Amino acid sequence: MAILTVLLVDDELELIETLEERLMIRDIDAQAVTTGEEALKLVAEKEFDVVVLDVKMPGIGGLETLRRIKKIRPALPVILLTGHGSTRDSEEGIRCGAFDYVMKPLNIEDLIQTMHDSKYGREENNA
Repeated sequence: MAILTVLLVDDELELIETLEERLMIRDIDAQAVTTGEEALKLVAEKEFDVVVLDVKMPGIGGLETLRRIKKIRPALPVILLTGHGSTRDSEEGIRCGAFDYVMKPLNIEDLIQTMHDSKYGREENNA
């Protein structure tokens, strides 16, 4: 049984597919999409423990996707992915309800720890 169910959202297909594979090897049920639109559809249809969301995407950007996710599922933790120089957007994301942000290039172990923290922190708050 998977220890976490994660939605990965990033327009960089190679990055997101690699991340999906690396998480699944670690018994984390990961599903990857490349647009905010796809993410919103899945969040409305399926339960996830956490969303990992890129800040900079074409179409519906990461911050707008975050705002819409929070309208659909207010308690769903969202971790933002950001490149160097995008910390201002990530800080804005925290103000909009993101749990945390992680800098690219990713350290997979740090990301997994942040995902665990978001899940268990949410469960403690709902207890």
